[in-house]
Parts: sequence; structure tokens; C-alpha cells
Amino acid sequence: MSDFFHKLPEFVGNHPWLSALFAILVVALIVGEILRLAQKFKSINPSEVTLLINRENALVVDISPHANFEQGHIPGSRHVAMSQFDPENKNLAKARDLPIVVVCRTGQTAKGAAQRLVKAGFTRVHILHGGMHSWRQANMPMATGKR
Repeated sequence: MSDFFHKLPEFVGNHPWLSALFAILVVALIVGEILRLAQKFKSINPSEVTLLINRENALVVDISPHANFEQGHIPGSRHVAMSQFDPENKNLAKARDLPIVVVCRTGQTAKGAAQRLVKAGFTRVHILHGGMHSWRQANMPMATGKR
């Protein structure tokens, strides 16, 4: 191990671009982890969503486009178009104490909706990591149609 530290300055001197790239990647990983830990919502997998639904009567809010929702969604989920998503809605406010799982097609749009819920005072907010793609890959049950 001490041999490693003796040769490190020589390596850095001979390969400055490679060393700089490595340093940038390490910093990016650290910043990404800090941002992930600072989120007030949790990213969960399909089996964790199922546990929340079965054990704690979680509310699943699907913000996918309407056509995608009709093609396949989590049974019992409620569809709300992202353009109409309002955390202050009286129906949603009733579920303030329940766990809420926000779902979209890929999991990216759900992050914005989850942040809005947290900002509105919801404390038990989750997103489905990977969205409906991960739900399908896990072979979880799907419903079709409007409800």
C-alpha cells in the first residue's frame, strides 16, 4: 500500500487529464449522494410500494399521461394529470397523514410532484423508482382502463 502512495504523484504528473477526470467523477458522485440524502421523499421499489399499499393503505397517485394510464397502471391508483396536480387539492389534503406514492412512466416526473407534496407539508412521500417500467419488469399486477 505504501508503494501505491509513492507512485501516485508520478502517475498524476504523467496523466494529468486522467487524474482530473477521476477527481471530477469522485466529486460528482459525492454531490449526487448528498443531494439524494437531502431529498425529503424516498425512492422505493415495486415490492415496497406493495407493502405500503397493503399494510398502510397508501395512496398511489399516477401522474402519467392519460393514454399511458389507461394502457396500464397500479390497481387502485388515482390518475391526476401533471398539469392539474395540486398538492393543496382538498381530496389530496385528506390523505396528508397517509403514505403517498407518486408514479409516472419512468420515475423522473414523479420527483417534481413529490417535491411539491413535501413543500405543501406532506411528510410520508415516496416515488416509485423507475416508474411504471420497473413495475412491469417486476411482473406486478396491472389494471387497464380509466379506473
